[in-house]
Amino acid sequence: MKKTLLLAGVACVFAMNANAAEFMNYTVNPYIGLDYVYSDANIKKEYKVKKDYNSGAVNIGTMLSDYASIEAFFQQSGERTSKVSGVEKYKSKFYAYGLDAYGYLPIGCDGFNLLGSVGIANYNMEVKDKSAIRHNSKYDKDRTGYRIGLGAQYDFNEHFAARVMARYSYVGAKAMKDLKELTAGVRYTF
Repeated sequence: MKKTLLLAGVACVFAMNANAAEFMNYTVNPYIGLDYVYSDANIKKEYKVKKDYNSGAVNIGTMLSDYASIEAFFQQSGERTSKVSGVEKYKSKFYAYGLDAYGYLPIGCDGFNLLGSVGIANYNMEVKDKSAIRHNSKYDKDRTGYRIGLGAQYDFNEHFAARVMARYSYVGAKAMKDLKELTAGVRYTF
């Protein structure tokens, strides 16, 4: 169901982008982006894993007007290894995908925008416990969460832009309650 939601969102983005269609007197412009994401996860203490993750994210979106866009994304973290008393015991990683709506507020100089976003995402957290007590146990769960964010974007020209966002994501899973994230990336508008 959740993968179907993501695919439906991606299909909507591409359908709206066909030939930069006119929509309510605004040109609909597709874009693609790449982001670096630093995540600080609120993980329960029983999972003795490191709580900060470095991730990469790819996203595709559509500018609906000068003030709004919709964006689908996929994010994958690197695997973190935690050691207890110098012995490797826990490995953890997560991935997420979803859909965000953005609002743009042009500020001062040409090309500078403040951003706000709201969205929904599916998060998958995986923790492997290699300790002697729970030998090779594994926690691997999907959970749908909600996201809000604030940031800024600078448009260098009509095609290239740089973006920085701070985001809070409520996951509510057994292992991971929420995430606080900082993203930095680039966008290319077609």
